Amino acid sequence: MKWSNLPEPVLLQRSFIFGLTGIILGTLSLINTQFGLLDAPMGPLNGVSLLLQFFGLSLAVMVLRKRKLPQEFKEKSQIMILVLGVALLFFVLSL
Repeated sequence: MKWSNLPEPVLLQRSFIFGLTGIILGTLSLINTQFGLLDAPMGPLNGVSLLLQFFGLSLAVMVLRKRKLPQEFKEKSQIMILVLGVALLFFVLSL
């Protein structure tokens, strides 16, 4: 089954999960870089964090681009795009 054929609540839920996971991994990477808790390279973790945030953002945009979208899902998708966009900008600028 293609992702574009899934219902809007499922896509928004997956967008939230991917975005939240990316934000958590990015925060862990920043904390480890700041305090030096683990002596491990943080580059791959930063990459995975940004990838998950981009994927969550793209799912929210996919929901917004659907035709005949109810107002409830349109608002949720717009909020998700705003939150993930700001988080992505924060993590890109903090690298």
